[in-house]
Formats: sequence, structure tokens, C-alpha cells
Amino acid sequence: MALVQRAERLEVRTTSAQKRLIERAAELRGTSVTDFVVSNIQAAAAETIREFESLFLRDEAREVFVKALLNPPQPNEALKAAAARHKQMGL
Repeated sequence: MALVQRAERLEVRTTSAQKRLIERAAELRGTSVTDFVVSNIQAAAAETIREFESLFLRDEAREVFVKALLNPPQPNEALKAAAARHKQMGL
């Protein structure tokens, strides 16, 4: 397993109580404060990105969305005109 060298720095200001809490949690996990913090903020960041990049639909909204994908409506005049302009621009 190759070691990845950490080259970037991230600074965080905390209260004394927050620092003690983080230190205690790291100690319980048997890891350094840095490893504990990096691991947890990385997981939180990945989850935040996943939440914002995912589309969640419920009940009727999901049904309408799926039906539109499976049976798309015919293009209207505005869409046809936009496609023609796009084609003329050579894009």
C-alpha cells in the first residue's frame, strides 16, 4: 500500500470544548487528530456532494418524471426553432 503524501493544508479554528471533544474521539478511535478530522470531513464532504448531485422524487413527481422519460412529448414550435438555430450555427 503506497503512502500518499499530504501537501495541502487546511486550518480550522474551534472552541476549547470542540477541540477536547475531537481529541477524545480520535483517541477512542486510536488515530491522530489529523487523521480523525480528515477522515470525517472527507466523508461529510462526499455525502454533501452526493446529496446535491442526486435527484430524489417522491410519489406523483417520480411517476410524472418516469412517464416523460419513457414517452417524451413531441417537440413544439419553439423547440423546433431552437434546433434549427443550433443547426445553422454549426454546433
